[in-house]
Amino acid sequence: MSVIAEPLVIHTNPDFEMDDEQFFHFCAANSELRIERDADGNIIVMTPEGGPSGIGSSKLTQWFENWAEENGQGTVFGPSAGFKLPNGATRAPDISWVLNERLDAVSDEDWQRFLPLCPDFVLELRSPSDRLRKLKDKMEEYMANGARLGWLLDPEGPDVYLYRPGEEVTVLHDPGFVTGEPVLPGFKLDVKALWNAMQRKRGR
Repeated sequence: MSVIAEPLVIHTNPDFEMDDEQFFHFCAANSELRIERDADGNIIVMTPEGGPSGIGSSKLTQWFENWAEENGQGTVFGPSAGFKLPNGATRAPDISWVLNERLDAVSDEDWQRFLPLCPDFVLELRSPSDRLRKLKDKMEEYMANGARLGWLLDPEGPDVYLYRPGEEVTVLHDPGFVTGEPVLPGFKLDVKALWNAMQRKRGR
């Protein structure tokens, strides 16, 4: 049985530290990699997704894009978009959504870099290489830095973890649907359809 490697963590402090501009150029020079940076400055190189996670991410992007186009209040970003959080970390959620009025306030210069804000909504889809504890910590980080809603989807449960700032995490075991009210008005995620899409043998 093949084993997918965990993300590679490159420790830089205290001997070496990149400023924001250097980190941006480092990521640009390694554009084939998905790179994050934690609040301590450590660089995290994410592993490529396996087949099920790749399909799941594609489906999620499609569904959120369709909803956002009809809703018109915000913009959806995929996993290649980086966000510079208030605590100094740079994260790239699998799916994120930001109100357009907040994006309008971003300068033209910052628009070309990692966006200096925390998304209103973040979603992480667990892949075989992800440790659940690490993803939970990341979700808590999003909440502490301004996210208003977060979903952690774990196909292994299968479970859905719902995060809201200042509230206890809600865990739903194998739900049929989850809704995003009031942050995502009118959005309803068909969780069963997502799990089915990620199965190897479709229609069976």
